Amino acid sequence: MTTARTATPSTARAINDRLALDLLLSHGPLTATELRTLTGLSRPTVSDLLERLQHGGLVDIVGERGEERRGPNARVYGLRGDRAHLAGIDVRTVGVTLTIADLAGRTLATTSLPVDPAAPPADFPAQVLKALRDAGHRVGVKHLHTVVVGAPGLVDPATGQLRSTSSLPHWHGDLVAGLRAGLSAELILENEVNLAGIAEHRLGAATDRDTFVLLWLGHGTGAALLLDGRLRRGAAGGAGEIGFLPVPGTVGLPGPHTCDGGFHSLAGSAAVCELARAHGLPVPAGQGDDAPAAEAAVLAALAAGPAGEAFLDELAARVALGVAAVCVLLDPGCVVLGGEIGRAGGPVLAGRVERRLAELSPIRTEVRAGTAGGGAVLSGAVLIAGDAVRRAVFGGP
Repeated sequence: MTTARTATPSTARAINDRLALDLLLSHGPLTATELRTLTGLSRPTVSDLLERLQHGGLVDIVGERGEERRGPNARVYGLRGDRAHLAGIDVRTVGVTLTIADLAGRTLATTSLPVDPAAPPADFPAQVLKALRDAGHRVGVKHLHTVVVGAPGLVDPATGQLRSTSSLPHWHGDLVAGLRAGLSAELILENEVNLAGIAEHRLGAATDRDTFVLLWLGHGTGAALLLDGRLRRGAAGGAGEIGFLPVPGTVGLPGPHTCDGGFHSLAGSAAVCELARAHGLPVPAGQGDDAPAAEAAVLAALAAGPAGEAFLDELAARVALGVAAVCVLLDPGCVVLGGEIGRAGGPVLAGRVERRLAELSPIRTEVRAGTAGGGAVLSGAVLIAGDAVRRAVFGGP
């Protein structure tokens, strides 16, 4: 027979403190009365925990709020965002975007560094480190607790090492190595599509779903698998590398070092630009990354009305091939279309993909347009970094 264990007073205090901190993080500043209502804790317990959190430098009185009763105004307590700082870095083929945030997840500074993919400077890692330091100094941040980097490719869950796939720039690996060597902060490396999936789950189109798949349609193609509320990376970090999926309609087959001939060759940005030209749609000239051009082409098709429908139908049919493969294997119930192409297509493209999918698979699946926006990777990086910092500062899981 198993006997239930009673929590010790110190354990109960830690649990209550973490509960209050999480509420202050998610709801913003609260009064003691509001904390009592949200936690169900007694007045003395909330009073004690607020005193502990203030003494520990985690919470401050940030103002007062009038109550509908006689007596003095109620004090409002807020999380001290300056207790620790973090950063997110989004690595693309044409450059890097980075953001610095505080413990509460508030963005303090954002900087972008473009790079010529054909001729990246040898000192680019040093440039990124300098940009990170300069951005921090501008907002009074001298030390970063955790930095999360989102990059294309396989991130080995065991070692945290990046293994680039396909024709990704070699400087990505150099950049990650340079950041690891030059930062005193903890560095967490994650696949960029996985970070976008986290953003859609917690801020975007899938906040009501514990199981869904984000299909990324941009310069490349990829997927983030969130099953039962957990991000699934696979044994070698390769879960979601859907660009390598062999599909009909391409010439040849993908291989271990290139996804040419796989789903990428149907739904990646270069293929979408080619499809748009075949349908007589305007396609802007690319500058090293054709994702913006593909995004513009999809927007042009939407604006063209009936003249753009054939292109949208064919694009939806292509995307549905990848979605069907995901659905018959995982049955996620919901697929979110992200990346530049998914974002540009919005609900119109998502609806077309869902209808085409119903013709390919017996598994009923909802297809949604992503809503986390163009900064989904950075948003996910900040969320993951914030989780790591709060575990260290607040304690707990």
